Amino acid sequence: MSKIAVIAVVGPTASGKTKLGVEIAKAVSGEVVSCDSMQIYKTMDVATAKPTPEEMEGVPHHLVDILPPETPFSLAEYVRLASETIADIHARGHVPVLVGGTGLYADTLLQGIQLCDQGEDPVYREKLAAVAAAEGGEKLMEMLMECDPAYAAGVHANNIPRLIRALEVYHTTGVPLSEHIRRSRPESAPYDTFWLGLRFHDRSKLYDRINLRVDQMMENGLLDEAKAAYETRMSTAAQAIGCKELFPYFDGEKTLEECVATLKQS
Repeated sequence: MSKIAVIAVVGPTASGKTKLGVEIAKAVSGEVVSCDSMQIYKTMDVATAKPTPEEMEGVPHHLVDILPPETPFSLAEYVRLASETIADIHARGHVPVLVGGTGLYADTLLQGIQLCDQGEDPVYREKLAAVAAAEGGEKLMEMLMECDPAYAAGVHANNIPRLIRALEVYHTTGVPLSEHIRRSRPESAPYDTFWLGLRFHDRSKLYDRINLRVDQMMENGLLDEAKAAYETRMSTAAQAIGCKELFPYFDGEKTLEECVATLKQS
């Protein structure tokens, strides 16, 4: 039985994934499957840089705007929904075009990594979220380096959800997440994937694009979205880059200008 062919467009923030994904989908009779852990949430349009109807150009987009922001959402749930969506697109004679910046989601889905029971501890998770809010991702990274340096080497200190999950897995199972992943990789991937990775040799150009995007996000109402997320900061959605960086402003700890500068860096 032949594998379903999937085109995957991946890359850093503001690299042009959305536009390229739409152009590819139009060229191959494709439909876009979002691979973004935050675009699944409703109302967070600005913070997650969801494509507008104009940007979609009539191309169907899946797994966008499907959950209220206070709803927890796991990697396992994403893999299930994305797998069903890809199968449906293929069954209707179209090409699935995976587009997004959440690398863990893309790798797990397209490489067929088996998600075993890695344990959950909501109380410990909230404790880690509080540590992140008080001391930043650097503190979580420091903790992760002690128990799982292999996994820590592949994640950024700004990626709070991944840091928290890795620490939670080790806390509940005593086995590093990197080892869980190693054990769970299949001999053969479930999809015939063509990976298109965007990169910028001149990083300054990418940084300019990011700075411009943040300025536009602020003009388009990011502060209001961040305020709403601030009220429910223990939810998964509240950890989105674009929201949590503005929390110190609401706490009266930093000026808005300082928080915006931090957001651009993140």
